[in-house]
Amino acid sequence: MTSTRWQGERARLQRVCVRLVRAGLVTGSSGNVSMRLRHGGGDLVLITPRGADLEELAPSQLAIIDMEGEPVEEELPPSSESALHLAVYLGRPDVGAVVHTHPVFSSVAAVAGREIPPLLDEVIIKIGGGVRVAEHAFPGTEELAANALHALGDRMAALLRNHGLLTVGKSPETALENSLLVERLAQVFLYTSLTGGANPLPAEAASVEKELYMMQRAAERETGDPEV
Repeated sequence: MTSTRWQGERARLQRVCVRLVRAGLVTGSSGNVSMRLRHGGGDLVLITPRGADLEELAPSQLAIIDMEGEPVEEELPPSSESALHLAVYLGRPDVGAVVHTHPVFSSVAAVAGREIPPLLDEVIIKIGGGVRVAEHAFPGTEELAANALHALGDRMAALLRNHGLLTVGKSPETALENSLLVERLAQVFLYTSLTGGANPLPAEAASVEKELYMMQRAAERETGDPEV
């Protein structure tokens, strides 16, 4: 029987799943989403189950796993990309939520193996810089998880080569907004490539925006846990 604990968190993550589908970032069961659960005995992860249609997913169907990927209370099978989510949580204590999607324009860049430069001001402020491309690895593997974490670095998004997009945030809503921002950036980047190339941001502006990003990250660390 599914636990009645974490009802608010379940409802919150389920709403984000629906928004992902309706925004066109995923179709059917093609993506996966999770959030960190702060727990006295060690952090847990609330994550979409394997093979679930995200728009039709009920809050009670979300799985809870520990940081080793083992089910907690529920017997629901977690996402096949659980290793990817866990690697991010273990490597980035500041992250409160992870969103993995397959939006069209970001996927085009991922298939082309092209890093997306920070052409828009808000991208540096919110993502931390350009969106790098992780080396290819088979889906669901530890290798993919390690490659993704390396490409992510201290930023909020990374492309998974020939696969899709990974974004993170302090909350599920923030991670979702980062996905939407990167997909818009990818669209701008690819369209401007057709016109002969994009003009980069002025170096001075980019430097100031990077400082703002770092200040925001520092402020979040000082205030404690990510907002989850």
